[in-house]
Amino acid sequence: MSNKSNANKDVARLGDFMCFAIYSTNLAYSRVYKPVLEKLGLTYPQYVTIICLWEEDGQTVKSLSEKLFLEPSTMTPMLKRLEAMGYVRRERDSGDERSVLVSLTDTGRELREKAFAFREVTAKASGLAPEEFRVLQKAIVNLRTNLINASGQNAAASGKQ
Repeated sequence: MSNKSNANKDVARLGDFMCFAIYSTNLAYSRVYKPVLEKLGLTYPQYVTIICLWEEDGQTVKSLSEKLFLEPSTMTPMLKRLEAMGYVRRERDSGDERSVLVSLTDTGRELREKAFAFREVTAKASGLAPEEFRVLQKAIVNLRTNLINASGQNAAASGKQ
């Protein structure tokens, strides 16, 4: 074998990078979700915000931003748009005037039924059996948690550095 052949074996290819696999998978996932979101009239961040409120209504902007890994400065304009669409209501927390509580309206709750009709789209598009899908999802969440911990983001958020 020539030195050039040996050198090429040591070169990392794009397909060898986990970060690219995740990035490109996210793009592919977005393409599958796009028609669903268009039917709902939402962007993906708006959609996951509403899902988060379906799980627990009446959350603060700060709580939502932490759960969705978005900055509060990103959340505010998005929540204003969702409010203008009639899906959420924002109001100052009577117990803490610095906090804004976000709640679903009846229209926002009705959107859940509409969205449930589409939830199988991505599962089917993945080509995975239901158990494989759950195992992969748990592995990805574990990877995300490990990466957050390794980046020091948790320490920075709690003030422990």
